Amino acid sequence: MEKLVPKLAIIGVGLIGGSLGLCLKDKLGDKIFITGLCRTENSMRRAMELGAVDLATADIAQVVGDADIIFLSPPVLQIVPMVKKILPFVKSGAILTDAGSTKQFIWQELQKILPPDIFYIAGHPMTGREKSGVDAADKNLFKGKAYVIVEDTGAPTEVHEKLMNLLRLTEANFLTIDIAKHDRCASIISHVPHLTAAALVTLLNDAGDDLDSCLKLVGGGFKDTTRIASSNADMWADICMTNGDAIAAHLRDLQDILGKVIDAIDARDRQAVHDYFAKSKARRDAILEAVTFDPN
Repeated sequence: MEKLVPKLAIIGVGLIGGSLGLCLKDKLGDKIFITGLCRTENSMRRAMELGAVDLATADIAQVVGDADIIFLSPPVLQIVPMVKKILPFVKSGAILTDAGSTKQFIWQELQKILPPDIFYIAGHPMTGREKSGVDAADKNLFKGKAYVIVEDTGAPTEVHEKLMNLLRLTEANFLTIDIAKHDRCASIISHVPHLTAAALVTLLNDAGDDLDSCLKLVGGGFKDTTRIASSNADMWADICMTNGDAIAAHLRDLQDILGKVIDAIDARDRQAVHDYFAKSKARRDAILEAVTFDPN
């Protein structure tokens, strides 16, 4: 059997990049050769020890040279600068794809610098954990999870299919969506929830004289609600900087919703508060029936 991809380069062999490497090596073994670039020597060593890549090195030319597909998985604001660094070593016909949680910012910038013989297909695997780094990587991380592929970045059909032949091995649930809608939806279902979880932790931390007592009472509800607040701060700061318009707008919408609840509570309007909970419960229950969620 021929190699599906003679060489895959992963830039940022952390949770996402490392999980992709582990998955593909598990499925293809020696039929694929994977190189990796990490931020630290220790990360490179661990990436090779865990089997996420065949070779990890700080030599950019060695990582991306001859690569058919380059998977970009650094924090969002580092993706475009990284592409600028690797471009002199990227061969004609290579495919760039990414795992960035925001898409419009990256595409707007890449359009300015990519030559016509190097293709970009925007991607966003909607998966993750509160832990980061290659030690948190899992070969099954993508399995059954939504994986967005944005098709309106100009890549020909045959290039798109070449990438998908590889990515389908992750067993993710692939869907396509236009780039602006992706960022708006990601804001609602991912970005604002992370900010809200962080706000709840901040609320606890600002409890003043009640803090010690509150900490003694912390249970599963608080831990479940705020779990994602343990995510990587650099990654989430970048997301807020690159999807700011949508995030700020949705935070204002959330502020309005909470404002109405505050008014109802101040007025001791039990019916309004009851309706608030009842409607949200009904809607969430309907969503759970319509969508399959992975508990992890």
